[in-house]
Amino acid sequence: MKKIKILMAKPGLDGHDRGIKILARAYRDAGMEVIYLGLRQTPTMIVSAALQEDVDVIALSILSGAHMTIFKKVRELLDEQNIHNILITGGGIIPNEDMDKLYKIGIGKLFAPGSSIQESIDYIEEWIQINK
Repeated sequence: MKKIKILMAKPGLDGHDRGIKILARAYRDAGMEVIYLGLRQTPTMIVSAALQEDVDVIALSILSGAHMTIFKKVRELLDEQNIHNILITGGGIIPNEDMDKLYKIGIGKLFAPGSSIQESIDYIEEWIQINK
C-alpha cells in the first residue's frame, strides 16, 4: 500500500502550532508522508498546495474560531476543481453543533482538544481504505 500523503496547515491568524507539530511527528511515525505548510495559511494556499502535492488528506488545526468559514472555503475550492477524493479533517476548539454542520457539507471527522492522536490516525487510515 502506498504511503498516505497528508497536508497539514494552520489557517488564519492563529499562532499556536505546538499541537499540530506533535501530530505531524506522530503521523510521520505512523508511516504517513507529511507536508506541513506552517502558520497563517489561506484556504487558497492550502488547496493549491494540496493539488500540487497530490495529497490524500488535508488536516487543519483551527483554534481561532474561524472554523466554519475556513473549512467551508476549503471544501468549496476543492468542489470548484471537481475534487472529492481528498479527506478534509482537522481539529481545534470547535463546538459539536459546528462539527455536525461541517460534516453535512463534506468535512470529515473533527477532533477536539484531548482527543487521542491514535484515534485520528485510525480515522485517517480507515477513511483512506474505504475511499481510495
